[in-house]
Amino acid sequence: MKAIRVHQFGAPEVMSLEEVPTPTPGKSEVLVRVAAAGINPVDTYIRSGTYPLRGELPYTPGFDAAGVIEAVGTEVGHRRVGERVYLAGSLSGTYAELALCREDQVHPLPERISFSQGAALGIPYGTAWYALFERARVRPGEFLLVHGASGGVGIAAVQLARAAGLWVIGTAGSEQGRALVTENGAHQVLDHHRSDYLDGIPQLTCEHGIDVTLEMLANVNLGQDLLLMAPGGRVVVIGCRGTCEIDPRAAMRSNIAILGMLLFNTTATEQRRIHAALYAGLENGSLNPVVGRELSLAEAARGHHAVMEPGAGGKIVLLP
Repeated sequence: MKAIRVHQFGAPEVMSLEEVPTPTPGKSEVLVRVAAAGINPVDTYIRSGTYPLRGELPYTPGFDAAGVIEAVGTEVGHRRVGERVYLAGSLSGTYAELALCREDQVHPLPERISFSQGAALGIPYGTAWYALFERARVRPGEFLLVHGASGGVGIAAVQLARAAGLWVIGTAGSEQGRALVTENGAHQVLDHHRSDYLDGIPQLTCEHGIDVTLEMLANVNLGQDLLLMAPGGRVVVIGCRGTCEIDPRAAMRSNIAILGMLLFNTTATEQRRIHAALYAGLENGSLNPVVGRELSLAEAARGHHAVMEPGAGGKIVLLP
């Protein structure tokens, strides 16, 4: 089979398309023929060698994908050959024609969801759900601010929050991105390239303030986030590309909590909750993953450049 391989850490161009042996599933493993593989920012961090959770060289990148089950191990009880599935993790990597997984990494994909949409689920929707419902413990009626709402995690958060009864304010840097965020359910969308884009938050929240902020770039925004929060507010740090300086008194004044999160820290029980909730949303129509760009598997390097640029407008996926 063909797969992307990384033999040394570095720039996107270290990835190459190669012929590799087809994996054979063990007793509790599933082999999936990949129809679409999702690209996530964390894939680029691992490939560059700067991320603490990096694989042993050589390796095939990727955690997210969707496709059809090709083979199952003798002790697999809940998945069957020919079933449409999406992947939230893989033993062999997903930038490939076939991906080997543990049974618990494979989840059913409703017929109404395309394979490219399925490849947008694992990390983006898992991260958004975990941030909202496990870390922030959101409640209906609360005001939510989603920074970078036109990206994969941002779109997922907007859809999940609307379905849960929150009032959603998103930000995006382009007219196209803001239109996308609006289409996916945000009540208001702000242009985060404007220096005064947060000045209207008090009026938008009827002077209440923001109850929950999902922060995708904490090194830039965290200090300002604290000044916008309602009493008892929670800021969930999802993404950060450097250090920052904040005034702790801004958090002390209103009992504001700064909550870190990393999807890789979730327990097996939390993973079951995440994917049970995602399947329900996919089935009832409240969740509709947005695909911004489809590339061939050979264009993986191009995808890694693109996912780190602003204005992705949904998920970037590779088509084997």
